[in-house]
Amino acid sequence: MIDATVTVPNETQSRVAANDAAAELLRKLWDQYGPLMFHQSGGCCDGSSPMCYPAGDFITSDADVLLGVLDIAPPGGEPQPIDFWMSAEQFAYWSHTHLTIDVVKGRGSGFSVEAPEGVRFMIRSRLMDSATPFV
Repeated sequence: MIDATVTVPNETQSRVAANDAAAELLRKLWDQYGPLMFHQSGGCCDGSSPMCYPAGDFITSDADVLLGVLDIAPPGGEPQPIDFWMSAEQFAYWSHTHLTIDVVKGRGSGFSVEAPEGVRFMIRSRLMDSATPFV
């Protein structure tokens, strides 16, 4: 499991992680596409599935929250940071949850870079520890 760095102001615990299967796929995708990013909107297409793009292909703004940065580099490797963004509106609903990126079989959205692999990223969530401040 890889925990993202804490990026939400006034928080001390990671909000996002990638399990081993997701990290392995992300390393493969990084080799194919270069630096990556995630955005989770809760809108159209796959609903609230996280969408993975080449870094910068999805334009973020003040209407988005950077929930964390995952470093998927293998031990001793060069850093491979992946920003995980969520729309601020969606974050208002999910502010009490910790998100774990997982991989499942089946095609997701054609917009997300894992689609040709016959798998899709999926979020598994759990309640945050009550000691964590909610925004």
